[in-house]
Amino acid sequence: MKEKVAIQGVGGSYHHQAAIEYFGDPNIQIVPCDTFKELVEFVSSDEVPFGLMAIENSIAGSILPNYGLLHRYELKVIGEIYMPIHHHLLALPGQKLEDLHQVRSHYMALLQCDQFFEDKKYIKLVEEVDTAKVAQQIQQENLMGVGAIASKICADIYGLNILSDAIQNNADNFTRFFVVQKETAHVEAANKASIRFELDHQKGSLARFLTVIWELGMDLTKIQSAPIANKPWAYAFFVDLLFEDPFQIKSLDQKLKEFSQDFQWLGTYKNGNQS
Repeated sequence: MKEKVAIQGVGGSYHHQAAIEYFGDPNIQIVPCDTFKELVEFVSSDEVPFGLMAIENSIAGSILPNYGLLHRYELKVIGEIYMPIHHHLLALPGQKLEDLHQVRSHYMALLQCDQFFEDKKYIKLVEEVDTAKVAQQIQQENLMGVGAIASKICADIYGLNILSDAIQNNADNFTRFFVVQKETAHVEAANKASIRFELDHQKGSLARFLTVIWELGMDLTKIQSAPIANKPWAYAFFVDLLFEDPFQIKSLDQKLKEFSQDFQWLGTYKNGNQS
C-alpha cells in the first residue's frame, strides 16, 4: 500500500519533490492543499496519515506561521528533509526566452531569481500562490508567452520545456521540511528533538535554559522566538537539539518543566542535515 501524504501545492511542487525524496517513492500518493492550515487539518482529523510542510529556508529564514500550526494542532514531527531548491524557467514547447512577456511564480521564487531578470525588462514578473500551479495553468490553458519559475519535476509532469536551468541567485538555497503525523511515533535511531516552551520575563531565564542544555551535553542547532497570540510582547521559543542518549531527553523534560510554561515536545526524529 502506497503512503499517503498531504502537501502544500499541487503535483510538481517542491513539497511534492520533498515527499518523493523522503519516502523514496516517485509514485507516492499526494493530497494537494492550497494552504498549510488545510494540510494540518487533514492530518489532525486522521484523513491523511502524514503531512509534509516547509519550516525554514536557508535564505528566507523560518516560516513562523507553520510553527504556530504545529503547536495549535499538536502534530508530532517524525522526520525532516533538507532539500536544495533549484529554480528553472519553464514554458510551452517551441517557446524561446525572447517570446516571453510574463513570468509567474510564488513571490519567494521570484525574489530568489530576480537577478536573472535584471537585463530582461521586456518580461513582467507576476506573483502567484504556488510555483507548480503556474506550470499546471500554462499547460492546461496553453498559455503562450508566459513562463513559470518552478522545479524540474514540473517540466516532466506538465510537458513543459526548460528554457533556462537553475536561475536562482544563490546556488546554496535549501529548504527544510518537517514530516508530521497526529500521534507520537517511535523513530529508530532518533537523535534530534524539537521542543516549544515559554519563559517568564525574569533575569537569566533564557540563560538558565542554555545552561541546562550545556550541562546535559546536548547540541543546540536552532533557537527561534515567535510572538504568542493574545499575549502582546510575550514570546514562545522553538528549539532544535541533537542528542546521543535517550536519558538526555528524559532529563531535559524534567528540568525544563521546573521553570518553563506550556512546554511541548514537537517530536524526536533522525537528523536530516548531514552537511
